[in-house]
Amino acid sequence: MNPPSRTLRADAARNRELLLAAAEAEFAERGPDASVADIARRAGVGKGTVFRHFATKEELIAAVVRPHVSALDEAGRRLLGAEDPGAALLEFLTVAGGQREQRDLSFLLNADDAGPEVVELRERLYGTVRRLVDRAREAGAVRRDVTGNDVVLLMCAPNHVVSFVKDPPPDLWRRYLGIIFDGLRPEGAHPLPVPES
Repeated sequence: MNPPSRTLRADAARNRELLLAAAEAEFAERGPDASVADIARRAGVGKGTVFRHFATKEELIAAVVRPHVSALDEAGRRLLGAEDPGAALLEFLTVAGGQREQRDLSFLLNADDAGPEVVELRERLYGTVRRLVDRAREAGAVRRDVTGNDVVLLMCAPNHVVSFVKDPPPDLWRRYLGIIFDGLRPEGAHPLPVPES
């Protein structure tokens, strides 16, 4: 028989995982207004259990966002050392497109009232994206007037577009990524009609 403390630790770890899964699902469905009570109900625990694990809703949001953003940032940082900067940028956008959670949770990452940890995660990721774009632009793989901010805004676009299709094939987002990436290429590019925002 397990000592009580070990059993309690196992229960606490299980509750934390249940809460994170429930929070991710609630935020994806309801947006940042998802309530702690609804998250607790979905996880099958009491509201007090939520606050034993996460002192604030802001802390819970950071815990949900952290693994997805960190994984994407790590992929981008690894690709900064790739020999072909254009291929590296396309691979990064493919990794981003494959993370459906990134689309579902992007509003948490970009919320005006995002907490300090989420802001730090966001700025680190966006800095990595800008460096990937700078390398690709310097190598002539993307058009000269494309900025890192342009690509940051386009990162979730393939999946966002597919969300309007009823029962889409699993890889339909790749079609729209191909169209987007062709638009980034210098071949046949026309001047952009509006300056960067």
